[in-house]
Amino acid sequence: MAKINIKIEGIPYEVEEGMTILEAAKSCGYEIPSLCTFNHGECNLGSCRVCLVEATGARGLVASCVYPVSEGMEVRISSPAAVEARRESVELLLSNHNKNCQQCEKNEYCELLHVAKLTGARDDAFAGSHSKTYLDQLAPALVRDTSKCILCGRCVARCQNAHGLGILGFENRGFNTVVSPAENRSFADSPCIQCGQCVNVCPTGALMEHSEIPLVDEAFKSGKHVIVQAAPAVRAALGEEFGYPVGTPVTGKMIAALRRLGFEKVYDVNFGADLTIMEEGHELISRIQNGGILPMITSCSPGWVNYAEYNYEDLLPHLSSCKSPHEMQGAIIKSYWAEQNGIDPKDIFVVSVMPCIAKKFERQREQLKVNGIPDVDAVITTRELAKMIKRSGIMFTRLPEEEWDQDIMGDYSGAGVIFGVTGGVMEAALRTVYFKLTGKEKDSITFEEVRGHDAGIREATLDINGTTVNVAIASGMKSAKVLLDEIRAGKSKYQFIEIMGCPGGCINGGGQPYVRPCFLPNEDDDIIDTYKEKRAKALYSEDEKQTVRQSHNNPQIVELYDKFLGAPNSHKAHKLLHTTYAAREGFN
Repeated sequence: MAKINIKIEGIPYEVEEGMTILEAAKSCGYEIPSLCTFNHGECNLGSCRVCLVEATGARGLVASCVYPVSEGMEVRISSPAAVEARRESVELLLSNHNKNCQQCEKNEYCELLHVAKLTGARDDAFAGSHSKTYLDQLAPALVRDTSKCILCGRCVARCQNAHGLGILGFENRGFNTVVSPAENRSFADSPCIQCGQCVNVCPTGALMEHSEIPLVDEAFKSGKHVIVQAAPAVRAALGEEFGYPVGTPVTGKMIAALRRLGFEKVYDVNFGADLTIMEEGHELISRIQNGGILPMITSCSPGWVNYAEYNYEDLLPHLSSCKSPHEMQGAIIKSYWAEQNGIDPKDIFVVSVMPCIAKKFERQREQLKVNGIPDVDAVITTRELAKMIKRSGIMFTRLPEEEWDQDIMGDYSGAGVIFGVTGGVMEAALRTVYFKLTGKEKDSITFEEVRGHDAGIREATLDINGTTVNVAIASGMKSAKVLLDEIRAGKSKYQFIEIMGCPGGCINGGGQPYVRPCFLPNEDDDIIDTYKEKRAKALYSEDEKQTVRQSHNNPQIVELYDKFLGAPNSHKAHKLLHTTYAAREGFN
C-alpha cells in the first residue's frame, strides 16, 4: 500500500493511502471520540456525526470515519469547533434516546454512554418531541426497542454482510425513521434466523436477547432438580467479562461459579458433542455406503437450520437428522440420568449455557420434545451467565479450579471441545469416520485441512481407506448460500458439509461477550482482527491437552450405548437424539 504524508495537530505522519481519517489517526496514536470503535466492516455511513474533525480541503467539519486522507492533509481533532461539534452531535442523539440506563440490559457496555462521557455531552441540552417508539418482544430470541436506537445502521450492515439477508433496514423517513424488519414487522413475523449477530454490533440496548434468567430463578424456587450444561465456546469467552484477556480459557472457574449459583449438577456439553459425533458419523457412513442423500449437512447450528427452513425447503433432506449437542444431552439427562437416579423427568429442569441466541428459539421447537417433555427448559447466553455471577457477589477471579460432575456424563474428548470453532464439527466427525472406515486411528489426529477461523468457504478432499470424501465448511449464510445453490443445481461434489450460522462459528455467537476496545481488558490494538482467532486457540489448546481426542473413545459414551442406547442410530437413539425439519411459510 502506498504511503502519503499528513499532519495531525500540526505533527507530520506517514500513513497508508486509502485510510479514513479515523483509521489514520488511530495508527498515529489518536483515538477520535466516535461510535466506530467496533466496526468489522460494518459501515455506519457517518450518520451519527460523532467523529467530526477539521481537515484541510474539506468544506467545514467532516465525519472522520468515512472521509479519506489525502497527500498533505492537515487534521485538527482538538480545535474548539471540532470539540464542540462532537459534543453537540452526541447531545442530539441523547435528545431522542430513552435514558433509562439503570434498567438497560446494555448497561456497562453502552457505547453511546461511553462517548457521551468522552465528549462531555449533556443529556438535557436539547429538549423536544421524541420519535414514536416500538417494543418488539414477540420473537423467542430477540428484543427490539426503537427508543434506544440511534439509527447508526450497524445491524443492517451486519445482517447483510454475514448472511446476505437484509432482514433489517430503514423504514419511514425523517423523524419517523426506524430500523426494523420490512414494514416494521416483528422479528417473529420475518424470516430472521435469530442468530443475534445484530445484537453483537448494536452500540446501545436497541437490540438484545430475550433474557431467560427469570426462568432459571423460578426453577430454583420450584424445588426441581436444576441441572446446567455449558457449551465449549462459553469457556473461551466468559473470562472477558471478568477482566481476563480475550482467548483465556476459564473452564475450572466457570464450573466453580455454576456450583455456587446453586445448580445441582454441572455438566459439559462436550459430552453431548461426542454423542452427536457418534450419531452423525454413523449417519454419514450409512448415507455414503447405502446410497443415501448426499451431501449430508450438519445440523448443530439452529441459526443455519432456521435459514434452511425459510429458504431451502427442498434441501431439508440433506440435513443430518441429529439434534444439536445440548438438545441431545438434555434428552439423555431426562431419560438415562433420570432413570439412574430414580427421578421423574417432569421434575428435572435443564439449563443450557450457550454462546448462541438462536438456541433460545431452538429449545422451544415442538420437534425437540420427548413424550411431550422438552429436552431443554431454558437457555442463557455467556453474557447472561456473567450477569448471574456478578449479581450473586461471586468474585470470579478468586474462584478455585473445579471439575465437571463425573457420574454418567463427565468425560469428554478433545473432539467435543472443538465444536465451538468453525470446522470443528467437521474435524471431530472425520476423526470418528476415519476410524470406522479403516479400523484404526489416524496417525495425526488433527485434520488441518478443515481449520480456519475466518468466514468463507473451505474445502478438502480426503482418501479414507479407498473412500474419497469431499468436504466443505462454511460459516455465515452468505457463504453457505454458495454451497446450497450448487446442491440445488446438482453441481455439488461434496459428501459432507459443515455449516455454522455465525461467521467464525460458536466462538463468535450472538450471545458471546461484546468485543469493544473501550471495554476489553489488557488487549492490544489488534484485538478487533484477532478475537475469533484467540477464542479458537483456547479451544484447540484444550483439545490438545485431552488424553482422549476422539468421540468414539470416550468411555462414558461407550458405556451409554452399552447400557442404554444399544448402538448409534438404533431405534432408541433415533427417538431420543434425532429430529425432523419443516419448511416455514408465512413467517410464523
